[in-house]
Amino acid sequence: MMPPPANVSVALPVGQAIERMKRVLFQPFDLGKWFTIGFCAWLANLGRSRFQGNYHFGSGHGSGADQVREWVEKTRDYVTNNLVWILPLAAVLLVLGIAIWVLLIWVSSRGRFMFLHCVALDKADVAAPWREFAREANSLFWFRLAVGLAGLVAILPLAAVMVIRGWRMLERGQPSVGGILELVCVGLLLTLVAAVFCIVAKLTTDFVVPIMFRRGEGCLQGWGTLLGLVAGNLGRFVLYLIFQIILALAIAVLILTAVLATCCIFGCLAAIPYVGTVLLLPIYVFRRAYSIHYLAQYGSDYDVFRLQQQ
Repeated sequence: MMPPPANVSVALPVGQAIERMKRVLFQPFDLGKWFTIGFCAWLANLGRSRFQGNYHFGSGHGSGADQVREWVEKTRDYVTNNLVWILPLAAVLLVLGIAIWVLLIWVSSRGRFMFLHCVALDKADVAAPWREFAREANSLFWFRLAVGLAGLVAILPLAAVMVIRGWRMLERGQPSVGGILELVCVGLLLTLVAAVFCIVAKLTTDFVVPIMFRRGEGCLQGWGTLLGLVAGNLGRFVLYLIFQIILALAIAVLILTAVLATCCIFGCLAAIPYVGTVLLLPIYVFRRAYSIHYLAQYGSDYDVFRLQQQ
């Protein structure tokens, strides 16, 4: 285990990332370069939710519990009476959904190395990093696929328990203290499990991908390198994750301000695939640059910017 560096800051990379963002996107400004890097950023973030908010607030009479119970009963009767075509359709949709999910993971794994290549080396390339990091991207793909399947196995049973317990309570019409406590406990456990998988995904994107990029390692090797680094700097990485929440809130405020200032026009455009990534590209570049500037503080073995000098 390497000795921890004397000074590691979560604040210093903010200014460095802003300067990197300016250098990549504005010095000089090149519209073709902007759209090319935006394409790589879009590929890197395929499958991630952004500006999803299609909510419907219905009005009606009667209690919410009665309405939900009535809707579930009607749905159950309809499904029971139409199993002949619903089951085959559900099977086809399930297979199609899984295929699309796997494809998105594969393409976005390539995209993450492409986008990192653009930000770290200040280059607007698509084909070169697609080919150059194929082996690392495939390793990342298999790791993400395995983690995703493990997440489904861990989360779906807990979610099913919550739905079943909640439905039984709804059928009785009178929630009990024990039932509510059970739902709260399962909900907390579900939140904890989901948080673990979110942290794994976050650390993979922020640190394992740059380590693989810098050292030419596979994903499991990259994780082994990261765990060795975290073992000697646990408090610093916890602080990093906390600071990421603060950054996310600040960015959300900026985006919300832009949406309100443009009477939601910015928000509507940002919800369009690829177009939204291009509009928000300075934020994507800043966030990618922030994590690799932070990682570079741990030594030259973790500094992806050194590849630009070679």
